[in-house]
Amino acid sequence: MSLPCLVFVLGVAIAAVHAAAVHLTCVDAARIGARALARGDAEPVIHTLVASLAPEHAQITLSRNGETVEVSVTAPVHIIPGLPAPASAVGTAVVPTEPGR
Repeated sequence: MSLPCLVFVLGVAIAAVHAAAVHLTCVDAARIGARALARGDAEPVIHTLVASLAPEHAQITLSRNGETVEVSVTAPVHIIPGLPAPASAVGTAVVPTEPGR
């Protein structure tokens, strides 16, 4: 009777670790993209850079707001391969633009 409960708890723990890893990957990709955007790099280059770092099927948003830039990366969190993702992980980074940009 306790074995099914143990398997369930282990599955939930593995899913939580996977979701946290996807979230951290989104945050890292957004942070690197925001730094590049603040430097004044070309948006297509930044989009390609962030896409190479972000999880598969991630949505990437680049924006400039006056003296700051913002990069947001949203990726689905697939708990069970082949099934629709029940949740999404979002990573956002806001960085001030470098002087002269």
